[in-house]
Amino acid sequence: MAEKDPEKEKRKIKSTAKMQEIMTNYYMEAKTAADTGKKVAWITSGGPVEPLVVMDVIPVYPENHGAMIGASKMGVDLCEKAEMMGYSIDLCSYARSDIACSPTDGGPIGGLPKPDMLICCNNICGTVLKWYEIQARYYNCPLFILDTPFCHTRYPEEAEKYVKRQIQEYIAFLEDVCGKKFDYDRMQEVGRMSLQGQRLWQAVLDSATHRPAPLSAIDAFIHMALIVTLRGTQPAIDYYTMLLAEMNDRIAQGIGAVPRERIRLLWDNIPIWYRMKWLSETFAAHDACLVADTYTSAWCGTLKYLDENDFLGSMAAGYARIYLNIGVDEMAKQVVDLVDKYGVDGFVMHSNRSCKPYSFGQYDIKRIVQEKRDIPSLIIEADMVDERHFSEGQIETRIDAFMELIRQKKRQTGQKA
Repeated sequence: MAEKDPEKEKRKIKSTAKMQEIMTNYYMEAKTAADTGKKVAWITSGGPVEPLVVMDVIPVYPENHGAMIGASKMGVDLCEKAEMMGYSIDLCSYARSDIACSPTDGGPIGGLPKPDMLICCNNICGTVLKWYEIQARYYNCPLFILDTPFCHTRYPEEAEKYVKRQIQEYIAFLEDVCGKKFDYDRMQEVGRMSLQGQRLWQAVLDSATHRPAPLSAIDAFIHMALIVTLRGTQPAIDYYTMLLAEMNDRIAQGIGAVPRERIRLLWDNIPIWYRMKWLSETFAAHDACLVADTYTSAWCGTLKYLDENDFLGSMAAGYARIYLNIGVDEMAKQVVDLVDKYGVDGFVMHSNRSCKPYSFGQYDIKRIVQEKRDIPSLIIEADMVDERHFSEGQIETRIDAFMELIRQKKRQTGQKA
């Protein structure tokens, strides 16, 4: 057996084992829900999960499953199966891989547990509407759609009333499917835990403002699992309390995610799940660390709109004003804020053929960031799950040229490159 590299072992995040244990138990509970009398709801990643927690419904995320499929390198096979079923190659690879899993119990965990209901919120994209309609028909179960108007530059009063009314309809839907009344007192407690978990997750991400960053965006892509799946629960709070303590300890010891961090980068869009390790190592070879991203911060990006004393009342704004449901100018403002907050030297954008809402407008955002902060940008064309759209040689060449551009800029400004 080969000896372990002490340097690599030192940089490993120890909390990862606990996260894997929690997520394994979560999926086991969901898989055995029918035996324990619990109900399962499939819900979109940007959907309001807290009311499900109140009703003791287990939330399951097909998009999270899609990420697992990508990371397990099973995306191509399942996407091809979906295409053989008649779905276009231009359809979102999360949707294709999930739809293909249903009749085959495919994927890394043998398919998702059968849903008792589906909850679809279109604050992330329009594809989810048809995707969830397809699955509702396949599983012959009720579907609730929460429609959030697009917030180009503001969130008008009419939109607030419209979404709030739908949230009351959502609660009535849950009462009907679950056969019991909604506990508004418990909703307040779940809301408090949701906010506490989001604040802790934000603090974990904020630890990367330190130089060297104790975790990278690649690490954050992995550790975001609980803020998505278990938001509003005590296990999420306990886990992120532990993870934050580990980040603070790494800062105290001077342990960085990248051994010789000299260049700090910002990532935009969903990860390329099947090539995360390769990307991390390719950037690290240039002494560069992806210290922040627009994706993981989306699960704590609306904290300013949420009221701990009236979570249910503020939930409409919290779910309507997320990153993917705002205009390009507003997105660019948030990107510039991240550039300043994390002190980044370059901006990496994944032009993701699967995620149109995330990828449309990237050239405008690139231009605005260039005008306001004058940092180099790189656009990588790929797909989050479908490996057929990834060209390693081409992307590696682009990264090499991008990193040299950053080094030249640093030398011109008298910084260590």
